[in-house]
Amino acid sequence: MGTWGSNSMRDLTAFAAALALFAAPASATEIAPQSPEQQVAAMLDAFHAAAARADGETYFDLFTPDGVFIGTDVTERWTVPEFKAYAAPRFAEGKGWTYKARNRHVTIAPGACRCIAWFDEVLDSQSYGTARGSGALVKGEGGWKVSHYVLSFPIPNDLADGFTAQIKAHEAKAKP
Repeated sequence: MGTWGSNSMRDLTAFAAALALFAAPASATEIAPQSPEQQVAAMLDAFHAAAARADGETYFDLFTPDGVFIGTDVTERWTVPEFKAYAAPRFAEGKGWTYKARNRHVTIAPGACRCIAWFDEVLDSQSYGTARGSGALVKGEGGWKVSHYVLSFPIPNDLADGFTAQIKAHEAKAKP
């Protein structure tokens, strides 16, 4: 009977189990490939999470080298090196900023590469309440990266006159 001998039933069972393991379809718990929109959303979630835990290395690695961050103050247009210089002391103290997406819209630019995206998101901030982020991303060898991010505070239209009057007064005082 060849080499199967008295253990043939056990050998046959082991062989059948191995065959079933390799021939079985992917399990329901296996993660399906993400769409580009899902990849962008996951990257932005990682971007915000890195800032919240004051992880400057991860946070700034998610920018393109020529990336720009536009902050809420009119003077805040920072290149990545300028923004790093601002954020590094805060991050070194373990102080970050927490923004969580309440909702987000992602658009992938048409074209064969599917390597440019833009987005807008409504954010919940521990410090400021509702905020808005918007920007552009580029996909390269390292995945999706932020090339331009704008953080702003949405002002309800009913309150806009009062807030813009305060901004005008503030700017008038600052002029020499």
